[in-house]
Amino acid sequence: MEALIALVVLVLLAIPLLLVVALVMIAGLRRRVAALEGALATMPAARPPAAATATEAAPARPVATPSASADPPFLRPVAATPQPPPAPPAPQPPAPEAPPADTPAPRAVTPPPVPVAPPLPAEPALPNFIERGIGAVKRWFTEGNVPVKIGMLVLLAGVAALLKYVSDQGWLVLPIELRLAGVTVGALALLAFGWHQRERRRLFALALQGGAIGVLLLTIFAAFKRFELLNPGFAFASSIALVAGLCVLAVVQNSRTLAVLGILAGFMAPLWLSTGRGNHVGLFSYYAVLNAGVFAIAWFRPWRALNLLGFAFTFGIGTFWGVLQYAPDKFSSTEPFLLLFFAFYLLIPLLYARRQPAGRRDLVDGSLVFGTPLVAFSLQAGMLHEAPMTLALCALGLAAVYAVLAWALIRRASYTVLAQSHAVLAVGFATLAVPLALSARATGAVFALEGAGLAWLGLRQKRWLPQVSGALLQIGAAFAFVAGGDHWHEDLRFLINPTAIGALLLALAGFASAWSYQRRPRHEIALVYYLWGLLWWLGGLVHEITRFFPYRIEVDALLVLAAVTAWLAAEVQRRQPARALGVTALAMLALGFPLALMQSDAHQQPFAGYGALAWAVFAVLGVRTLLCLRQGGDSVARIAQFLWWLLWPSLLSLLALWGGGEAGLAQGWTTLLVTLPWLLMASLSLWRWNTLRWPLGEAFDPMRTPLQCVLFGLLSIGWLLGQLLPGDASPLLWLPVLNPAELGQWLSLLLLARWLYSDQAPKALLGIRMPLLSLATFVALTSVVLHGVHQWGGLSWNASMMRFSLAQTSLTVLWSVLGVIAWVWGSRRGQRVLWMVGAVLMGVVLAKLVIVDRQHLGNLLGIASFIAYGLLCTVVGYLAPAPPSAAPTVEEKQ
Repeated sequence: MEALIALVVLVLLAIPLLLVVALVMIAGLRRRVAALEGALATMPAARPPAAATATEAAPARPVATPSASADPPFLRPVAATPQPPPAPPAPQPPAPEAPPADTPAPRAVTPPPVPVAPPLPAEPALPNFIERGIGAVKRWFTEGNVPVKIGMLVLLAGVAALLKYVSDQGWLVLPIELRLAGVTVGALALLAFGWHQRERRRLFALALQGGAIGVLLLTIFAAFKRFELLNPGFAFASSIALVAGLCVLAVVQNSRTLAVLGILAGFMAPLWLSTGRGNHVGLFSYYAVLNAGVFAIAWFRPWRALNLLGFAFTFGIGTFWGVLQYAPDKFSSTEPFLLLFFAFYLLIPLLYARRQPAGRRDLVDGSLVFGTPLVAFSLQAGMLHEAPMTLALCALGLAAVYAVLAWALIRRASYTVLAQSHAVLAVGFATLAVPLALSARATGAVFALEGAGLAWLGLRQKRWLPQVSGALLQIGAAFAFVAGGDHWHEDLRFLINPTAIGALLLALAGFASAWSYQRRPRHEIALVYYLWGLLWWLGGLVHEITRFFPYRIEVDALLVLAAVTAWLAAEVQRRQPARALGVTALAMLALGFPLALMQSDAHQQPFAGYGALAWAVFAVLGVRTLLCLRQGGDSVARIAQFLWWLLWPSLLSLLALWGGGEAGLAQGWTTLLVTLPWLLMASLSLWRWNTLRWPLGEAFDPMRTPLQCVLFGLLSIGWLLGQLLPGDASPLLWLPVLNPAELGQWLSLLLLARWLYSDQAPKALLGIRMPLLSLATFVALTSVVLHGVHQWGGLSWNASMMRFSLAQTSLTVLWSVLGVIAWVWGSRRGQRVLWMVGAVLMGVVLAKLVIVDRQHLGNLLGIASFIAYGLLCTVVGYLAPAPPSAAPTVEEKQ
């Protein structure tokens, strides 16, 4: 009874194979009929005598000449074969006199008959589908080596049933290892004999080889799954070797029959040996090997029947297993096989078209081109029916895959139909993803894209109504989106939710409309649409970031958003120049300054947490943004690079400020670390300007002076603020000028002097550089003295320090020494202005002695200040008692 059941199952499984073969035979029959019809059309038709007699007796018919007609060519009547127009009659001489009565009258000349085109033979009626199917089945059983075909199928079924039955009954006393080894040796002998007979008896040899490899595959699978004699790795490797050998034999001998028989045996093996335990990983791994063989054969041979056979068995059995045994916990072990099978049968139609002759590469295997995505996505939908968002992403991924294939194939004229088929599938799956992923509110936002389409159509047709309708449709979609804001708090995933996708679709519609108007001289409307789209882009993404990220990460995400927005705007501006795009990129780069401060507030310094990653993204995309803006060469690009070189020292200063406090450094060290980035940038602007010119190059040269003004202005402000700080140098001892804080301040002052005495400084500063530097030096020396009083004298660094005689005496001595130096130097060098500066400074010190220092005459420091001032004035009186004489005028010289 079990053998009878096995035979019935064999017949049922052979029916798909027979149908496939019948379809192949029918296609061959149609080609032969078409060839016969072409041969009949080219043969000269013999005209029957009766027709010729009738033609001769018939009067000459006027031949219709084609005239100009407004009808298209396919509506014009078919005319007879055009005859050359008769030659015009020669001019006749004057008619002679009437002949006598006995002269016979001349006979009328009959014009020659016009030949009529013979009627075309009637096209023979083609057999219908049932007749073609019966004929194909008949040829299968009557043509070729039929006994071997049937014998191999029955043999495979019998071997499979015998192994199962004998195993169940326990009749064989030999160990199962020896039994399987005997089957293997017999199959190898059949394979060798079939290879030996490949030249003498081709059909017999091919069938024998295919059956032998099928038996070997069946034996390996039985030893692995049924009897657990082989480990999975060895069984898998052996199956790969056999299928690879099958591919080589089929390709080398150019035998489609061999490939079909071998693949059929391979696909049938798991059916006969199934134990019902549901080892789907082993089953699908085995099928993956078989499909790899089908793919390898398709690489070399365009055997459509083999491709269809593999597709039918793979997805048919996969569907059958999924309906009966699939459970959600098996998703991770099933999904990779579904993706692999889809990849195989996605590429096989491309190989099939590639193997066609050059003039027939548009021959599309529609069964696989359209059947593969539909069947695979249906199986995917069954596995993800509880996760519509994931299923929507799958649909979107399929749309992207088919769009890429269509884009790659459309460039080749011989693959036009195949490219169009992939484009249709891409559009279909992209459309399907929308209702799967979005709610009704977000789906409504999709129709904002329709508004963009109407705007484009109105511009193309130069009609106002579609343009206005498109604008109103986008406004209506935005109103519906905002009106559904009560559901925004229900979103569970970042970006993959109706709110985010709806906002992005509204932004996309605005950008698309702006692009349409920008291509035509309607830039003001394009700007409105662009700002509309930018509002939805930034608003939607900022809402997502604030909705799903904590404050510590929120700022970093906003920084990445600014970088991405700047980069996208710059990329579009490079291809479609528009000032609004450049300004957008500039504004996004400028947002780095406040976002850096927000990062310092969120996590103490900009690079903490995800800040380092965010700034790395910002740096890469920022450089690309500047490279894109470079092509414009306008002021926007220069300002963007100007801000770019100010941003990074700001970041490093914030990092130094945090690092100094975190490491417990003294204030002087922190001040130096904060100043160093700006000193480096100022030095580069003075001596290595080429470093800062990149990437704009010469276009950035006009910004050199403004950049230096800003850099030295910031250094000056920092220098002034540094004078008010105590500048502790711990753990080192404080030394005048050599402490870290004052080193940075003096370096700033030296760089400022170098800039003012170069040709790069503004002309407005050249006239006051000497007084400016003198005043700065005076303030710096005063600061050094006060810091010395604080560090060495133990006075507190605050306003109360000036009440102590030590601070006042130190200032008196310092200012007196400076006044004396200026006084003497001005007198010796003949510089009246410098002498007057020294005199004024000595006068100030005197006023200070009278007003302030007299309060400290009760102590030695107060007395010392008076004595020092007196001695210095005595020295001045000795060295430079009077101011230098003024330079002689021109008249005096003459």
